[in-house]
Amino acid sequence: MNHELSLAHKVNHRGPAPGDEQLFGPDALPLLRGAASDLGWLLNRGYAQGSALELVGNRYALRDRQRLAVGRCACSDTALERRRQHGLAPSAMRGRALWLDGYNVLMAMEAALGGGVVLVGRDGCCRDVLGIHGSYHRVHETEPALRLIAGTTADLGVGQCHWWLDRPVSNSGRLKALILDLAQREGWDWTVDLVMNPDRVLVETQEVVATADSYILDYCARWFNLVRLAISSGVPGARVVDLSAA
Repeated sequence: MNHELSLAHKVNHRGPAPGDEQLFGPDALPLLRGAASDLGWLLNRGYAQGSALELVGNRYALRDRQRLAVGRCACSDTALERRRQHGLAPSAMRGRALWLDGYNVLMAMEAALGGGVVLVGRDGCCRDVLGIHGSYHRVHETEPALRLIAGTTADLGVGQCHWWLDRPVSNSGRLKALILDLAQREGWDWTVDLVMNPDRVLVETQEVVATADSYILDYCARWFNLVRLAISSGVPGARVVDLSAA
């Protein structure tokens, strides 16, 4: 593939980054799981996330994307237990409203559909490697991801989906318009809000939250593992890197 085609694929799809086959392939799993386990051990003993991840990354000679992945997947025993206690089962979602951490949910779904790396962390949540950083661009997987989310929530009997998007992220307004237009055409009971800090909204609400963001999981009242359910039921060929046992 020449450079122009490669660049076009990168812009239009939420697919794997160059080198991901080696960085996250079967041969790399023991390394990643060992690093995630050691990071959890350090977090249990009060080490700060940043310094602990640097220590572990250096010990295992992790590349940058591997460090990001391990950092997103590890958590302390205390955090794990708290997340388990506040998570809801699928059977508990019927008739409830669901508040979605918009970019967190959507980009993980796009990655799964586009063949990108999907991480399963110690808490069982699915995450993409990078998350959102300042700007969002619609890709070919965006509408299919929204449709898969709609189908999953409908199967659960969710009453309403309320999306929360980061106002400072470039193109949030366009994504809001896309979501609302699709929801109106399909008859989905969806609303979308742009706010400066969705994290604050989601940790303060008593509604059930769909997210894999560690901060929100550690402080929200109730949460549901929507992305993992949607991927397991709707994207059986997803490129899953499972670090849940680390």
